[in-house]
Amino acid sequence: MKEPIYKFVEAAISRLKGKSYVLDRAIPLGVLLGMLLRRMVWLLRGFFRALVLQRRFVFLFMADGVNLRGASLIHFGRGVTLERGVTIDGLMRHGIVLGDNVRLGPYSTMIGPPPSALGFGIKIGANSAADSYSFIGGGGPLVIGENVIMGEHVCFHPENHRFDQLDIPIKDQGMERKGITIEDDVWVGANVTFLDGTHVGRGSVIGAGSIVRGEIPAHSIAVGAPARVVRSRAQSVLAEMR
Repeated sequence: MKEPIYKFVEAAISRLKGKSYVLDRAIPLGVLLGMLLRRMVWLLRGFFRALVLQRRFVFLFMADGVNLRGASLIHFGRGVTLERGVTIDGLMRHGIVLGDNVRLGPYSTMIGPPPSALGFGIKIGANSAADSYSFIGGGGPLVIGENVIMGEHVCFHPENHRFDQLDIPIKDQGMERKGITIEDDVWVGANVTFLDGTHVGRGSVIGAGSIVRGEIPAHSIAVGAPARVVRSRAQSVLAEMR
């Protein structure tokens, strides 16, 4: 009796994600059914909130306590999950684009500067996720690729305050906005901060607690504050093949 239920759930999730998905059979059936009920409630909430705020049908999972501002400027791909307490403000020049199956962990924030210094925008590619209490700013252009996984308390600050003049408050000296780019297939540990001007190459790993600025080449392993490349994944693979 249990196995057909597992198979049905796996087939439904695989269709949603567009790739094969297998459940761990150690999950008790009662717990699995509870998870499904919760996701159905999230789906209904997301459906009705999007219908009211955006006047369109969206396949969106939304937990309770989610705060959407400037909803007309937010584009949700299929199967996006917004967990408890997430706040998203779409008021930016190019809005916010969340690709298919993007997940934002509990109490994460995605927001730009105030209207007096309107931000550029945020784009996150399919199958990427940021865990709990992450801050994703949209001052300068922020682009996060596909299949990027991020731990808790990850912060993106794609802008810098100018502070050259001593006779003017720093808050009134304007901003520099180079932006931040994280390419596909990057793993970001917990408590990592990305500063303006960062570009992380495809397939890289950023160690927990790092502060990242500047260029991180593709397939690098970078750690520290400031983050420095300590090893190349590509070289490690070549060494194993010899």
